[in-house]
Amino acid sequence: MAIERLMGLDIGSHRIGVAIGDELGIVATPVGFVRPGPSDRTAFVDLIRRHQATRLVVGIPRSMSGKEGPQAKEVRAYATALASDLKLPLTFWDERLTTVIAERSLISGGRNRQQRKAEIDAAAAAVMLQGYLDHQAMLRRQGG
Repeated sequence: MAIERLMGLDIGSHRIGVAIGDELGIVATPVGFVRPGPSDRTAFVDLIRRHQATRLVVGIPRSMSGKEGPQAKEVRAYATALASDLKLPLTFWDERLTTVIAERSLISGGRNRQQRKAEIDAAAAAVMLQGYLDHQAMLRRQGG
């Protein structure tokens, strides 16, 4: 089974955090953010080429009960259009608590408030993508 090179996206209204999985599908690394708007497709094409991404994994915001609200509908619509434009397969993944986990990680790493604000979107995308990668590794170990 070939390992895909995954690009994780944490889609927000002002910034889209971007993370990339390594060649082995083990570790997710934050790489930055893209601002949604007229030039976002060009930015994504550049990131996809640079990191050789073959699939998008997009975080879906859910409430703690697991329900999807209006924001999830917007994320699904944007991500579906983006994947179509980029001609990449798309997978949705639960992003509950990813921003909280990312923020705590940045704080424990000694980042000040200004640094955290600049890094939080990509860090949240990496937390979400890491959850997906870990789940896929578990499925491979179980033979599923």
